[in-house]
Amino acid sequence: MPILTKSVAGRRKLQFDSLDEVVTDADMLVSSPNTKVLGNWPLEKLLTHLAMAINHSIDGISAKAPWFIRLIGPLLKRRLLRHGMSPGFNLPKKVEVDFFPAAASPQEALNGLRAAVARLQTEKMTAKHPVLGKLSHEEWTQLHLRHAELHLSFAVPE
Repeated sequence: MPILTKSVAGRRKLQFDSLDEVVTDADMLVSSPNTKVLGNWPLEKLLTHLAMAINHSIDGISAKAPWFIRLIGPLLKRRLLRHGMSPGFNLPKKVEVDFFPAAASPQEALNGLRAAVARLQTEKMTAKHPVLGKLSHEEWTQLHLRHAELHLSFAVPE
Protein backbone atom coordinates (compact mmCIF):
# COMPACT_ATOMS: atom_id res chain seq x y z
CA MET A 1 0.00 0.00 0.00
CA PRO A 2 1.47 3.39 -0.94
CA ILE A 3 2.43 5.89 1.73
CA LEU A 4 0.15 8.92 1.96
CA THR A 5 2.87 11.52 1.42
CA LYS A 6 0.63 14.45 2.36
CA SER A 7 0.90 13.47 6.03
CA VAL A 8 4.46 12.08 6.27
CA ALA A 9 6.25 13.26 9.43
CA GLY A 10 10.00 13.88 9.69
CA ARG A 11 10.57 15.43 6.26
CA ARG A 12 13.43 17.90 5.91
CA LYS A 13 12.70 21.60 5.39
CA LEU A 14 14.74 22.64 2.34
CA GLN A 15 15.34 25.95 0.59
CA PHE A 16 17.58 25.78 -2.48
CA ASP A 17 18.91 28.93 -4.14
CA SER A 18 20.72 27.22 -7.01
CA LEU A 19 20.74 23.94 -8.86
CA ASP A 20 24.32 23.46 -7.67
CA GLU A 21 22.92 23.35 -4.11
CA VAL A 22 20.51 20.63 -5.25
CA VAL A 23 23.43 18.57 -6.59
CA THR A 24 25.40 19.13 -3.37
CA ASP A 25 22.45 17.96 -1.28
CA ALA A 26 21.92 14.94 -3.52
CA ASP A 27 25.61 14.09 -3.25
CA MET A 28 25.36 14.23 0.55
CA LEU A 29 22.33 11.93 0.49
CA VAL A 30 24.04 9.39 -1.78
CA SER A 31 27.24 9.54 0.29
CA SER A 32 25.44 9.05 3.59
CA PRO A 33 25.64 5.43 4.75
CA ASN A 34 22.03 5.44 5.98
CA THR A 35 19.79 7.76 4.00
CA LYS A 36 16.18 6.97 4.81
CA VAL A 37 13.46 7.83 2.29
CA LEU A 38 10.11 8.55 3.92
CA GLY A 39 7.93 8.52 0.80
CA ASN A 40 7.08 6.03 -1.92
CA TRP A 41 10.20 6.31 -4.08
CA PRO A 42 13.77 5.16 -3.44
CA LEU A 43 16.48 7.81 -3.66
CA GLU A 44 17.65 6.71 -7.11
CA LYS A 45 14.15 7.21 -8.55
CA LEU A 46 13.87 10.67 -6.97
CA LEU A 47 17.22 11.77 -8.43
CA THR A 48 16.46 10.29 -11.85
CA HIS A 49 13.09 12.06 -11.82
CA LEU A 50 14.72 15.42 -11.04
CA ALA A 51 17.33 14.94 -13.79
CA MET A 52 14.66 13.95 -16.28
CA ALA A 53 12.63 17.07 -15.45
CA ILE A 54 15.64 19.32 -16.14
CA ASN A 55 16.38 17.52 -19.41
CA HIS A 56 12.73 17.84 -20.47
CA SER A 57 12.82 21.59 -19.80
CA ILE A 58 15.65 21.81 -22.36
CA ASP A 59 14.58 19.16 -24.88
CA GLY A 60 10.80 19.39 -24.54
CA ILE A 61 8.26 16.78 -23.55
CA SER A 62 5.43 15.29 -25.54
CA ALA A 63 3.18 14.77 -22.50
CA LYS A 64 0.27 17.15 -22.07
CA ALA A 65 -1.98 17.60 -19.11
CA PRO A 66 -5.74 17.46 -19.68
CA TRP A 67 -7.17 20.71 -21.07
CA PHE A 68 -8.81 21.77 -17.79
CA ILE A 69 -5.50 21.40 -15.93
CA ARG A 70 -3.70 23.44 -18.63
CA LEU A 71 -6.40 26.09 -18.22
CA ILE A 72 -5.68 26.62 -14.51
CA GLY A 73 -1.92 25.94 -14.75
CA PRO A 74 -0.88 29.50 -15.58
CA LEU A 75 -2.93 30.75 -12.62
CA LEU A 76 -0.91 28.51 -10.29
CA LYS A 77 2.48 29.41 -11.76
CA ARG A 78 3.38 32.31 -9.45
CA ARG A 79 2.47 30.38 -6.32
CA LEU A 80 4.42 27.29 -7.38
CA LEU A 81 7.54 29.29 -8.28
CA ARG A 82 7.55 31.21 -5.01
CA HIS A 83 6.13 28.83 -2.44
CA GLY A 84 6.77 25.41 -3.86
CA MET A 85 4.74 22.29 -4.21
CA SER A 86 2.71 20.44 -1.63
CA PRO A 87 3.21 16.73 -1.01
CA GLY A 88 0.43 14.31 -1.73
CA PHE A 89 -0.17 14.86 -5.45
CA ASN A 90 -0.48 11.52 -7.24
CA LEU A 91 0.17 11.17 -10.94
CA PRO A 92 -1.96 8.75 -12.91
CA LYS A 93 -0.35 5.27 -12.74
CA LYS A 94 0.40 5.13 -16.49
CA VAL A 95 2.24 8.48 -16.30
CA GLU A 96 3.98 7.68 -13.01
CA VAL A 97 5.99 4.84 -14.57
CA ASP A 98 7.43 7.19 -17.23
CA PHE A 99 8.12 10.08 -14.84
CA PHE A 100 9.88 8.00 -12.18
CA PRO A 101 12.21 5.73 -14.18
CA ALA A 102 14.47 3.25 -12.47
CA ALA A 103 18.22 3.76 -12.12
CA ALA A 104 20.83 1.07 -11.46
CA SER A 105 22.00 2.79 -8.28
CA PRO A 106 21.80 6.07 -6.35
CA GLN A 107 25.28 6.93 -7.68
CA GLU A 108 24.16 6.43 -11.29
CA ALA A 109 21.12 8.62 -10.64
CA LEU A 110 23.33 11.29 -9.04
CA ASN A 111 25.58 11.23 -12.11
CA GLY A 112 22.50 11.78 -14.28
CA LEU A 113 21.44 14.75 -12.14
CA ARG A 114 24.94 16.24 -12.36
CA ALA A 115 24.91 15.83 -16.14
CA ALA A 116 21.48 17.49 -16.45
CA VAL A 117 22.58 20.49 -14.35
CA ALA A 118 25.87 20.70 -16.29
CA ARG A 119 23.90 21.05 -19.54
CA LEU A 120 22.67 24.41 -18.24
CA GLN A 121 26.19 25.83 -18.65
CA THR A 122 25.64 25.84 -22.42
CA GLU A 123 21.91 25.32 -22.98
CA LYS A 124 18.74 27.20 -22.03
CA MET A 125 15.50 25.81 -20.70
CA THR A 126 12.90 27.03 -23.18
CA ALA A 127 10.54 24.08 -23.64
CA LYS A 128 6.86 24.49 -22.91
CA HIS A 129 5.74 23.05 -19.56
CA PRO A 130 2.89 20.51 -19.93
CA VAL A 131 0.78 22.30 -17.28
CA LEU A 132 2.19 25.82 -16.80
CA GLY A 133 2.83 26.61 -20.46
CA LYS A 134 5.63 28.92 -21.57
CA LEU A 135 8.30 29.59 -18.92
CA SER A 136 11.46 31.66 -19.11
CA HIS A 137 14.81 30.05 -18.29
CA GLU A 138 14.72 31.78 -14.89
CA GLU A 139 11.19 30.53 -14.19
CA TRP A 140 12.24 27.01 -15.12
CA THR A 141 15.15 27.30 -12.68
CA GLN A 142 12.80 28.37 -9.87
CA LEU A 143 10.43 25.54 -10.69
CA HIS A 144 13.25 22.97 -10.57
CA LEU A 145 14.43 24.33 -7.22
CA ARG A 146 10.93 24.05 -5.72
CA HIS A 147 10.54 20.59 -7.30
CA ALA A 148 13.81 19.39 -5.76
CA GLU A 149 12.85 20.83 -2.36
CA LEU A 150 9.68 18.76 -2.42
CA HIS A 151 11.20 15.45 -3.47
CA LEU A 152 14.46 15.66 -1.54
CA SER A 153 12.60 16.65 1.64
CA PHE A 154 11.57 12.97 1.86
CA ALA A 155 15.21 11.81 1.94
CA VAL A 156 16.73 12.04 5.41
CA PRO A 157 20.38 11.20 6.13
CA GLU A 158 20.87 9.34 9.40
